[in-house]
Amino acid sequence: MDINSLGVPLALLGAALAALLAGIGSAIGVGIAGEAAAGVVTEDPSKFGKVLVLQLLPGTQGIYGLLIAFLTLANIGVLGGDPSQVTFAKGLLYFFACLPMAFVGLWSAKHQARASVASIGLVAKKPEQFGKSMILPAMVETYAVLALLVSLLAVANIGKLPL
Repeated sequence: MDINSLGVPLALLGAALAALLAGIGSAIGVGIAGEAAAGVVTEDPSKFGKVLVLQLLPGTQGIYGLLIAFLTLANIGVLGGDPSQVTFAKGLLYFFACLPMAFVGLWSAKHQARASVASIGLVAKKPEQFGKSMILPAMVETYAVLALLVSLLAVANIGKLPL
């Protein structure tokens, strides 16, 4: 077996991890925030729109992970092209390029959910503070965006390397 035949599977593993781990983090995060939102809406249904926005914030990491996965699949030729051009070295690079989004997406979505829950509590007591309450979970989003940028720049440029 030629070691270069492992290039595509390694790249696919990286893409799968980016989508799966970030998606799992988002599913957990949206679920946690949804529980808090449901409690608020039970008491005051007029706050549904505000708490829904706060509940959805931890869902962005899953979108970012999916974006990295699609970009990786497109770059390695799985979505149209020649996947045989992916050497072992390039496959390994794609794998590692996907990891920032995979792990930061998983971790940040869970923690963004905690900030969202606190913000949902703030909106429950002081709905006029909705604008301020959005800032708190958005600060956690910053780190998901940074991981997205690292993975995006790495995945987009691996194909240009002469490996």
